[in-house]
Amino acid sequence: MTQQAISAAPVVFVVDDNFDIREVLKLLLESVGLRAEVFGSTREFLQHKPIDTVSCLVLDVSLPGISGLDFQAELAGTDADIPIIFLSGHADTRLSVRAMKAGAVAFLTKPVREQDLFDAINMALVRDRTRRANEETHRTGPQ
Repeated sequence: MTQQAISAAPVVFVVDDNFDIREVLKLLLESVGLRAEVFGSTREFLQHKPIDTVSCLVLDVSLPGISGLDFQAELAGTDADIPIIFLSGHADTRLSVRAMKAGAVAFLTKPVREQDLFDAINMALVRDRTRRANEETHRTGPQ
C-alpha cells in the first residue's frame, strides 16, 4: 500500500440483492460526492478486483445464499479488513448484537435515515483510513 492509496478517493461498496435499493444508495452516495460501487451478491463482490484504497462495505443482512452476518465472519477469516455497515429490513436486537460484537461499524434498519447512513459511512471510512495509516507506519517505521 502506498500513501497514494490512503489519500485516494474512498469507495463505498454496497451489497444488496434488491436492485432498486442498490441504485438508490448509489445515487444517494454519489450525490454527496462519494464513490459507490454496487453488487447484487457477496459472490459478485468477491469476484470484483479489489482496489487498494480507503473503503467500507454497506451490507444487507438478508441475502440469498450466504447471509450478511455469515459473510462478515467469512471476511474475518481472510486478510480483507474492511469496515462493515449492516442494513436490515427488520430491527433485530440479536442480529445487531452479533454484528457489532464481530466488529461492524453500525447496524441500521431500512428505510435508513440518510444522516444515519452518512454518519456510519464517515465513521467507517475514518476507521479504515486510520488502520491503513497505522499499517503504513508499522511497515515503513516512523518518519
